Parts: sequence; structure tokens; C-alpha cells
Amino acid sequence: MAKQLKITWTKSFIGYPETQRLTIRSLGLRKLNQSVIKEDCAQVRGQINKVIHMVSVEELDEA
Repeated sequence: MAKQLKITWTKSFIGYPETQRLTIRSLGLRKLNQSVIKEDCAQVRGQINKVIHMVSVEELDEA
């Protein structure tokens, strides 16, 4: 059973480096308070760790 992550963008990226802005965009987040569901893998975990101060993450079990 594969795990999924619900990633919610909670804090604006104004004042943060361009690489962090691009990471938010590459996660599929376009608007503040938007949520996306991604498969739990090493690449996504690395992106989340880079912008953990701007997102909240929930682990979901695939039904």
C-alpha cells in the first residue's frame, strides 16, 4: 500500500530565495492555502524539506 502526502502551502514566499519559490511551483502549488496530493518518494520528501517552513504536510493512506 503506497503512502501519499497532502501538501498545503501555508506561508507566502515573499522575501525567500528564488530556488524556494521554484520548489513551491514544482510541487504543483499555485495559490496560497492550496493543497496537492503527491506520492511519498525521496524526491518529493527532498522538495518538502527545502520549503518545510512554508508548507504543512499530512500523510495519507491510500484507500
